[in-house]
Amino acid sequence: MERRLEIQPAAPDQLAELADVAARTFPLACPPAVGPDDVAAFIAENLSRERFADYLADPDRTVLVAVEDGRILGYAMMIRGVPDDPDVAAAVTELPTVEVSKMYVLPESHGSGAAAALMTAALQHAQTLGVASVWLGVNQRNERAQRFYGKHGFAVAGTKRFRLGGHWEQDYVMVRPA
Repeated sequence: MERRLEIQPAAPDQLAELADVAARTFPLACPPAVGPDDVAAFIAENLSRERFADYLADPDRTVLVAVEDGRILGYAMMIRGVPDDPDVAAAVTELPTVEVSKMYVLPESHGSGAAAALMTAALQHAQTLGVASVWLGVNQRNERAQRFYGKHGFAVAGTKRFRLGGHWEQDYVMVRPA
């Protein structure tokens, strides 16, 4: 049976499903030491239906979804602009740039090609923006994600800190030419 995977911009009628996918996938990227209360607080503050409505309305953000048979399997969010974090600014020297801020796929779709299709679409979108580079942050303990990003041309260029609840997590800043 032929797969019908499509990568498309997220639409307002997908907000509830998008928030659900975000809530189900974000914990997968969290280090084991992060408590469930901190994860839940992050999701409530950053990955709610209302926040995704804000993201879709922001002209500097692009949210792409991987859809198969009418169901969202994953999403990627890109943010255009110069990073304001000094650690990121030190690592991302080729400007202008765009960040792959979020990139998540449902666990039952890992290995299906959905993440690769999302990343390919995100990188193609970056080229349309005329940026010199694409960057992202990934937890230093998330080796699976680091391997995935490496396969797509990203390399570690520095480090940054990411606040998750009461903890500071250590991320690699990975960059690739657009």
